[in-house]
Amino acid sequence: MPLRKEILFFAISGVIGFVVDAGIVQFLVREWQVNPYEARLVSFLCAATTTWAFNRKITFAGKGNSGSRRRQLIRYLIAMAGGFALNYGAYAACVASFAVVRAWPAIGVAAGSIAGAVVNFLSSKYWIFRVPKGESADA
Repeated sequence: MPLRKEILFFAISGVIGFVVDAGIVQFLVREWQVNPYEARLVSFLCAATTTWAFNRKITFAGKGNSGSRRRQLIRYLIAMAGGFALNYGAYAACVASFAVVRAWPAIGVAAGSIAGAVVNFLSSKYWIFRVPKGESADA
């Protein structure tokens, strides 16, 4: 798949992940009164698992899928942790700085998502879903 299409589908995956992430964090904070920092850890794991499934099936279909799904998911979560560190840092700064974000943590999720997107794309393309040398992407 051409790089432009990968970026487009990765962006679509990111929007889906954002909806999952923001929806869960918002629900946990507003409905169950969970601490917004703890809620974000739960929402991130849900969103990362969702985006992994989308990226495996669509964005990077047929690439890097020769191993076990569990091993790939674990690698994906580890790789996303780098982007999440940036993402969570921006989120936490917004929560700490703005009352409106404490009430509506989905706003902080948006700020954080932008911060981590590039790191997440590069780690997905060049580590998680890379095609090993000597293997065809169509295999």
